[in-house]
Amino acid sequence: MTYRNPAPTVDIIIELGDRPHRPIILIERKFEPLGWAIPGGFVDYGETVETAAKREALEEISLDVQLVEQFCVYSDPGRDARKHTISIVFIAMATGEPQAADDAKAVGIFHPWELPQNLCFDHGRILQDYWSYRHHRIRPRLGS
Repeated sequence: MTYRNPAPTVDIIIELGDRPHRPIILIERKFEPLGWAIPGGFVDYGETVETAAKREALEEISLDVQLVEQFCVYSDPGRDARKHTISIVFIAMATGEPQAADDAKAVGIFHPWELPQNLCFDHGRILQDYWSYRHHRIRPRLGS
């Protein structure tokens, strides 16, 4: 018997603490699906999700991050067209100038009123949930 399990991933909403209004960093993806995304990626075997989040941030935006909190888990089987993934989303803080690396074609620094339209995966929903939490302390509802 063969079992198919979802792949664990992390996404890191990174606030730049050394800038007014603490904008966040998004990456423009180099590979399919193309568009803008929250930095993140797959958890390696034997790695904690916290370690994966810090590693992915460093690999994609060339900054060390301080994880502030675990925000939410997103597990809709259709969230990634490539395969079923479960994402543990963290909120993190960083300072400095992000640089695109690894599978990031470019990096962008965004405020909530200027997000790009072509967001990948379910990152539009994640960011909507995040801004609601950041500004009103309202956490996403489970199962919605």
